[in-house]
Amino acid sequence: MKTYDEWIAPESEYFIYSPSRLAQNMFLYPLQCGRFTYRPGYSLKRDSFDSFLLMYIQKGEMVLEINGHSAPIPAHSFVLIDCYRSHSYSTSTGAECLWCHFDGITARSFFENIVSRLGSVFSMPDPSPVLAKLTAILNVFHTGAVVREPLLSKYLNDILTEFMLYLPARANTVNYAGVAEEIITYINEHFAEDVSVAALADKAGLSHYHFIRTFKKETGFTPHEYLLNTRLATAQYLLKNTRLPVKEICYNSGFSCESVFCSAFKRRFGITPSQYRTLL
Repeated sequence: MKTYDEWIAPESEYFIYSPSRLAQNMFLYPLQCGRFTYRPGYSLKRDSFDSFLLMYIQKGEMVLEINGHSAPIPAHSFVLIDCYRSHSYSTSTGAECLWCHFDGITARSFFENIVSRLGSVFSMPDPSPVLAKLTAILNVFHTGAVVREPLLSKYLNDILTEFMLYLPARANTVNYAGVAEEIITYINEHFAEDVSVAALADKAGLSHYHFIRTFKKETGFTPHEYLLNTRLATAQYLLKNTRLPVKEICYNSGFSCESVFCSAFKRRFGITPSQYRTLL
């Protein structure tokens, strides 16, 4: 579709899509997408536009205003906006960009995690994987191809995952997400051993308090909770899929003694390990 906005060049185009009920319940999905050339002086302000907006500035510069703050958007930058909230963007120089309004069942979680790490405006050393997926979404509508909603969802998921995996190097800062991932890997390999939170903090190179706080921020669990969850999940699996005695399962799962194991298991599941096994 062509736009008739005088501040947008006529070669610009955009597409509107209405997702199915299935897509709304299961997927990420585009709502509008396009390629725009904004003329100098373009400005847009919204109180709300129910979606999230991804933009990539190919040429020129823009300015984003959200939460009472103004941020420049230079060329070759991405912009990620929560359009459910008041926002505005403009350009005094003119700009060319690719953009996509999207939403979906995991959209807000993706948005909040990405923006908390990268901010609303960010760049990447190699944007081509993201641009390839964004262009693929546009081309589905531009070419009139059959719309396959799972595929569109995959494209959006791939884009947001690329942002999640990108951790820009910042001077004098610690990559806490990377630290949490390393500790999770260590726990998964050594949960059956005598693993203490203090030892994990030393391995992470952080103070005991700082380690607990940052690990919970990154994972949603304290280190002790994550370790306990791993041990209990292992015990459940062994109770269900082996004939090992409960005492042996206790030690194979990393618990120090059978009474501690049974108490922890009952607190979590409301029954003892032996009772759990008889219900299977």
